[in-house]
Amino acid sequence: MQDEHILLINKPSGLLSLSGKNPLNKDSVHYRLVQQFPTATLAHRLDLGTSGLMIIALNKLANAKLTTQFQQRSIGKTYISVVAGHVQRDTGYIEAPIAKDLANFPLQKICFATGKQAQSHYQVLERLDNPPRSRIKFTPQTGRTHQLRIHSQALGHPILGCDLYGTPQTQAMAARLLLHADNIVFRHPISTEPINVHCPCPF
Repeated sequence: MQDEHILLINKPSGLLSLSGKNPLNKDSVHYRLVQQFPTATLAHRLDLGTSGLMIIALNKLANAKLTTQFQQRSIGKTYISVVAGHVQRDTGYIEAPIAKDLANFPLQKICFATGKQAQSHYQVLERLDNPPRSRIKFTPQTGRTHQLRIHSQALGHPILGCDLYGTPQTQAMAARLLLHADNIVFRHPISTEPINVHCPCPF
């Protein structure tokens, strides 16, 4: 989807949202977009390993309006994931505050003393065998760094392919992080028209 104000893209797994300081990390969603859209600004980010929907603002006004929607948590997002093991409850709610793990950069950690509030709903879509896995739909209520990966770990079911919060065994069970932003619901920053976009999960 694209108009003069916004662009929605499907980010592939393995591509940075923003370029890093290291020249080896130059390639990114933003770097590629500004070649064609010089005023493009990322309204939000996805982790390197996460694929799926991203909203791109094409001018300052659109970016400001989208930023407000994110700050007010009026933008709805869902993610599809495959986690290790069989999650027992069909639905659940995880509330565990997240803070930077200063001793283990770039990791985050659950910290009830200094962490920022973080909430995620989850729904089991399917339980798989050989080996035991669960396909999960996550609906985060907040947008903390690594939130779904940390909350999955806290649940006792790390996301497959996760190199930061999984075990060597669960990381080896997938060639990529099995986390995909499949749906986003928001209001157009200029017209305020409701927009609901779906991007099928590739795994």
